[in-house]
Amino acid sequence: MNWVAVVVAALAAGLLAFAWFGPLFGRAKARKVAPGKILARSRPERVAAITGGLLLLTSAMMGHMFARIGAETLAAKPWLYFMMSGGLALAFVIPALWISFTHIRVPIRVAMIDAGYWLAGYLTMGAVFWLLG
Repeated sequence: MNWVAVVVAALAAGLLAFAWFGPLFGRAKARKVAPGKILARSRPERVAAITGGLLLLTSAMMGHMFARIGAETLAAKPWLYFMMSGGLALAFVIPALWISFTHIRVPIRVAMIDAGYWLAGYLTMGAVFWLLG
């Protein structure tokens, strides 16, 4: 397994999360989650640490998946990096997220922002594995 790619992929997805939930969509999400209120985390470093750890776990599992496929197959079919990483987001992560969001009545806009991040994040991780493969 390519452990350098695992760490770099997790860092790349984390940087994307910082941008996605900050300057790109942070205000739009905050307006739907808490209209008229300013949301501030009491311990943002804790959120960052948990996010980083979970992204590292996700990236390690993705790295394991690519290692099981094999370098030879991936070299012959590089689109598998994107098909499989995007497929994980579209077939597992986003449906699970939306099922949970349905139960707690999360606004559609928030669900779309979060789903968009997970698709972009998983594709970013796939791109890192492809570039470092």
